[in-house]
Amino acid sequence: MKKDIPPFLIRIGLGIVVLWFSINQISDPTKWAFLVPNYMNFLNPADVIYINAALEAIIGTLLIFGLFTRVIGLIFSLHLIPIILSLGYGPVAVRDFGLLMASLSLVFSGSGNFTLVNFIKRKS
Repeated sequence: MKKDIPPFLIRIGLGIVVLWFSINQISDPTKWAFLVPNYMNFLNPADVIYINAALEAIIGTLLIFGLFTRVIGLIFSLHLIPIILSLGYGPVAVRDFGLLMASLSLVFSGSGNFTLVNFIKRKS
C-alpha cells in the first residue's frame, strides 16, 4: 500500500502541471508561439501550440486517472526531449528536465494501485 503512494503523487502532480500548460496554451496560443522551434517554421505557430495543447491535455488526463501510465510516461518523456534541447540551458529547460525525470520515473514504476481502473474494480 505505501509503495503505491509515490507513483500516485507523481502522477497527480505531473498530470496537473501538464493540464495547466495545456489550458494556458489553448487560452492564448500567441503567448506561447515564440517557443515553437525554427525547424517547424513551415507550420503556423498557433496551430503547433493547439496541437501540443491537445496532446498535453490527453497526457495530463490519462496520468491523473492512472491509465496507460508507463506508455504515457514514455510518450511524454519523448515529447520533452526535443523541447529541452531546443530551449538550450536556462530556467525553463531545467524545469522541463525535472518534468522529464518525473515522467521517466512513471515509465519504470507504473501507476501503482490508486487508478481509475482499480477504483471501478473495487466498486463492482
